[in-house]
Amino acid sequence: MSPAVAGIIGIVVLVVLFLLRMPVAFAMALVGFVGFAYLTGPEAALSLLGLDIYDTFSSYPLSVIPMFILMGTFAFAAGISKRLFKTAYAWIGHRRGGLTVATVFACAGFGAICGSSTATAATMGKIALPEMKKYKYDDTLATGTVAAAGTLGILIPPSTVLIIYGILTEQSIGKLFVAGILPGIFLSILFAATVVFLCWRNPAIGPPGAPTSFREKLKSLTGIIEALLLFLLAIGGLFLGWFSPTQAGAIGAGGALLIGLARRKLSWQSFVAAGREALRTACMVIFIITGAVIFGHFMAISRIPFLLAEWLGGLPIHPMAVMGVIVFIYFIGGFFMDAMGLIVVTVPIFFPIVEKLGFDPIWFGVIIVLVGEMGVITPPVGVNVFVIKGIAPDIPLQRIFRGIIPFLLALIVFTILLMIFPEIATFLPGLVSY
Repeated sequence: MSPAVAGIIGIVVLVVLFLLRMPVAFAMALVGFVGFAYLTGPEAALSLLGLDIYDTFSSYPLSVIPMFILMGTFAFAAGISKRLFKTAYAWIGHRRGGLTVATVFACAGFGAICGSSTATAATMGKIALPEMKKYKYDDTLATGTVAAAGTLGILIPPSTVLIIYGILTEQSIGKLFVAGILPGIFLSILFAATVVFLCWRNPAIGPPGAPTSFREKLKSLTGIIEALLLFLLAIGGLFLGWFSPTQAGAIGAGGALLIGLARRKLSWQSFVAAGREALRTACMVIFIITGAVIFGHFMAISRIPFLLAEWLGGLPIHPMAVMGVIVFIYFIGGFFMDAMGLIVVTVPIFFPIVEKLGFDPIWFGVIIVLVGEMGVITPPVGVNVFVIKGIAPDIPLQRIFRGIIPFLLALIVFTILLMIFPEIATFLPGLVSY
């Protein structure tokens, strides 16, 4: 059997294991190890397995992951997410659809200190859904908005998915973070515009909330100061080159801890719970990266990525058409895998093609994160949808999926715009010197 055929069989087996609900990390490690052993021999595979595990778990660049995850869990324990929503509600909650628009911007703000789509959706869902239910918002609009806006957590820096992409492709994590800022802002505005349009068409789905005085509006601004300070301290310092990504995450986590202590919101129990959650999530991510490294070595020796790159690069079509095919493959793959699993499996295959065609790897990272966002709200996987279903068990699943359709269309439109105007993602990284 040729290496290429072995590689194709390995990919098929991997997909089957995913469908059987085997954990992503273990599935990739198993297929990668068995495939490498078949092509090179058991001794070489065992040696590579030990080396990959040691190199991954002792890698200093990977220390950025637990730091930013810890920052997000401390921020939640400190009550920052709740204050973000209250601020947004005070300013726009009295308008038609104002609660859902407030939810979008609160998700964007929490995403700037969290880095996870599911955590953002779960956190804001617990806060926003009861408020929208109180003001008789349509369940489809309410749940669809929270599920879709939660995806901003993996685009707006710090993003765990961008960290993984940067490690797998050896790109600057700092530049990737900076590249996600403008797309994150534009997508937040586009989501808010989607809500406004839906409520303009049918005002009954988003009735206005209680009005607030100008004094209350000004007082509410204190709710965003902490999130803004954390973002400016961590991401702003990273942008200015004051410290490395790992140092930025550590400073952000320390800042969130101090805010929680200063506000007396962080008890010993919540401190332990936040640390345990951060440790669990960080271990899961690092195990996935380890599995991806092992699987990547199998893909490299099978030569599938390089053969595919040569074939696609030699097609008599425009490179952007090839990129369109790649994006479509990611879109379909998102139906069956979460964003993180999809990216770690496919990056070793498609990244050589992107390099061969001359596309900016930083821009490509933002593109696949956007397509990954689609995956976490589309059936049958739709992780964010199931998170919202868990928070609102009385709402039928099909209504939640129906609610994300307008936001999915907005995501598709924005992805096309980013492909036409890559400067949206590449402008700010071009100002960074590292």
